[in-house]
Amino acid sequence: MNSSFLIICFSLFSFASWSQNQLLTAEDSLGYKYREDQFYIGITYNIPTNVPSGVNARGLSGGIHFGYLRDMPLNERRNVALAVGVGMTLDQYGQNLFIGETEDEETIFTILTNEINFDQNRFSTAAVEVPLEFRWRSSTATTYQFWRIYAGVRAGYTYWYRSYFQQPGNAVSQTDIPEFNQFRMRATLSFGYGSINFFASYSLQPFFENAVTTDGQNIDLRTFRAGLIFYLL
Repeated sequence: MNSSFLIICFSLFSFASWSQNQLLTAEDSLGYKYREDQFYIGITYNIPTNVPSGVNARGLSGGIHFGYLRDMPLNERRNVALAVGVGMTLDQYGQNLFIGETEDEETIFTILTNEINFDQNRFSTAAVEVPLEFRWRSSTATTYQFWRIYAGVRAGYTYWYRSYFQQPGNAVSQTDIPEFNQFRMRATLSFGYGSINFFASYSLQPFFENAVTTDGQNIDLRTFRAGLIFYLL
């Protein structure tokens, strides 16, 4: 997540904010069959939870997620709806849990203490997701500034991941971790008014299964993600 990537993110958010207030379809102008918030894009700060004692966040931990949702109103006013879709999420976690392997290709999970000098230690993922939301909003066919509360779940599959460690004269990259659970399930909540909406999600299962640190602690690592989300018609 370099500076160019962040610039692209904020450019997309500016476009999303403008679109939320400008787009009006021919159907909407007639006041029927309108749908809301079909596309989404968001940015989050990622917080590891349920970590072993001594594991702390370090460096940049953030993500971006985007996708399409099919809005399906459930009542005549069309302000209560279900939505299902498909999306993608890119995440990065900076922390001090080193992931390596022995000569026998067994995974090593080691907590990096302050005595160990290193420049980077991060875990990065890319996943496809299927979001499902139950939606309430105060919108009408011609109102673009309204309250919304959307709650749901996202099922996902992590098709790419990497643990990367770097210190002076040494770098370790791991892309095959048997303990890593590539299937994801998150509970999600977004709420707000108009263009600015808050977003939060929480992992319903741990990142790693049957994983133990070198000092004997079980690893039940999960993540809480919090940030902003923008919706487009």
